[in-house]
Amino acid sequence: MSDLLNQIRTPADLKDLSEEQLADVAGELRKVIIDVVSRRGGHLASNLGVAELTVALHRIFDFPRDRLLWDVGHQCYAHKLLTGRRERFDSLRQAHGLSGFPDPDESDYDLFKVGHAGTAISTAMGMALADRKLRPDSRVVAVVGDASIVNGLSLEGINNAALLDRQFLVVLNDNSMAIDVTPGAMARALDGVRLTRAYHDFKQAADSMLRRLPGGQNIGDALRHLREGLRAAVHGQQAFEALGFRYFGPVDGHNMHDLLRMLRRVADLDTPVLLHVHTVKGRGYDYAVEDPTTFHSPASWTIKSGKAVFARPERPSWTSAFGDALLTAAEADDRVCAITAAMPDGTGLVEFRKRFPDRYFDVGISESHAVAMAAGLAKAGMRPVVAVYSTFMQRAMDQVCQEAALQGLPIVFCMDRAGLVGTDGAVHHGFLDIALFRGLPGVALTAPADGAELNEALRFALAREGPTMIRYPRDQVPAPLAETCPPFESGRARWLRQGADGTFLCYGATAAAACEAAGRLAGDGIAMGVVSARFAKPLDEALLATLMTAGGPVIACEDHVRAGGFGEAVLEAAHRAGLPTERLVILSLPDRFIAHAGRTEQLRQTRLDADGLAQAARDALRPRRTSSLAEAMDSRG
Repeated sequence: MSDLLNQIRTPADLKDLSEEQLADVAGELRKVIIDVVSRRGGHLASNLGVAELTVALHRIFDFPRDRLLWDVGHQCYAHKLLTGRRERFDSLRQAHGLSGFPDPDESDYDLFKVGHAGTAISTAMGMALADRKLRPDSRVVAVVGDASIVNGLSLEGINNAALLDRQFLVVLNDNSMAIDVTPGAMARALDGVRLTRAYHDFKQAADSMLRRLPGGQNIGDALRHLREGLRAAVHGQQAFEALGFRYFGPVDGHNMHDLLRMLRRVADLDTPVLLHVHTVKGRGYDYAVEDPTTFHSPASWTIKSGKAVFARPERPSWTSAFGDALLTAAEADDRVCAITAAMPDGTGLVEFRKRFPDRYFDVGISESHAVAMAAGLAKAGMRPVVAVYSTFMQRAMDQVCQEAALQGLPIVFCMDRAGLVGTDGAVHHGFLDIALFRGLPGVALTAPADGAELNEALRFALAREGPTMIRYPRDQVPAPLAETCPPFESGRARWLRQGADGTFLCYGATAAAACEAAGRLAGDGIAMGVVSARFAKPLDEALLATLMTAGGPVIACEDHVRAGGFGEAVLEAAHRAGLPTERLVILSLPDRFIAHAGRTEQLRQTRLDADGLAQAARDALRPRRTSSLAEAMDSRG
């Protein structure tokens, strides 16, 4: 293979290459992506699938004079390599390195920091409207995956963008034939034929005959692919043209000639256009093609074997611990059901799906629908558990308020990846959920400190008559933090360690770091207690009164922003009760978006690791130079 990629400094360098050379560039992009992601981790399969498409887009369009927006954004690696970031690509997802998502701070070719689905069409439409007045020669392209196109926000964008009277291109990257749209007349006819007994008898006989012929299996496969391709084209054209878009495709997303020909055809049309591109997720790496789910976002692995290279973790993950706890609950109560928004593996529901398929619901990237559907299930007598990343839970805020809280329905929301998420960075941190949901009447907010508390939290939530939030991080479950674990009682905290000099009042995962910090401090003669608050709402106000009047510092710890978080809930409760607050210290995430790095490094940076908590205790125990409440609230300044 040639070495063309190293000669490309900007996309303009693609303009003089032949189609064959452009295809070679796509192959070189794959090699670099596989090499770096195998060592750094990241999104692999989706990036391998869009190599030719990315090259073709940069060949036909003139970015950044033209506009390119990526939906979700995790398929932008080839784009980064072509836009001047080749030399830095080895720093992908590392501290102070390249982000795994589009980032305008890195390059003018990136327009938005994006990591959630469904946004590209709407933001692209906004830019198209502005460009109509300010940059009339600029063209706008939004690249959307087949999983994202069915998201409600994408459909809202399509509904409005169809009214544009200028160039507007949506590229639908279809890598799994996952689109499910209303069929047109021919599609209905095909479906009807396929449902008849005569059709099934004929199909069975034809398949049997073909298998007996030399090469017959290949002929049968070709006919099936032709039939499915025809149906996909009819479905797509009927659906999107009914919505006001001109439809082109489907086109083979790995055929450079066809891609360039079609992009030239649609690039300058003064009307909204949807170009349907078929790609193979994981293209160019057999292991990823065979198992695109595992290789969607793998950690480091050996390229030759496809096997992970990291050591087996000493402790199970919070995700797997939740999955085990939910299985136990479902075995005991056949009303328990699980809902995920296209993340069964990431939320720990794979085994639940196998064991209880009739109680497992994957709604796709549709968090709002997931919550509203959970409300219907709960109203009808089921006990739904919505398993979702904390960062995606915020997409369903209105449904949590209106369909869950207002109705007082028994829905359990299990929010994985709460707090700092590590290398996925700012677009995926789960640092807003306490603030978003703490104000909703009747909603309980819980966070377990260890695995035993997770089991008890889920048991409590499933028995409660009202919505309950459970949050936990992307991390290993710590070893048990105490010898026993009493059941959860509403608004009751739990002592993990007694101490006469002060107390770490911890919400959720910060308790493990606090216990470690307390152990170190004990070696210096400082006796700090540790409390697992268990609840951010309702708080254990009786224990709070005891702590606030004991005389020592109370250090409220949370992996969440301060505004509206656990620490402010403690401060508000203390003020309401007339308790002294001058020795209250709130340790929380700073008021800024935390850049990508390892989770351990992020906790160190934000001083929420054991070292940071120990230092906060030492600072709080020093003779105070001022009684300023502002300083008392945050010893870090």
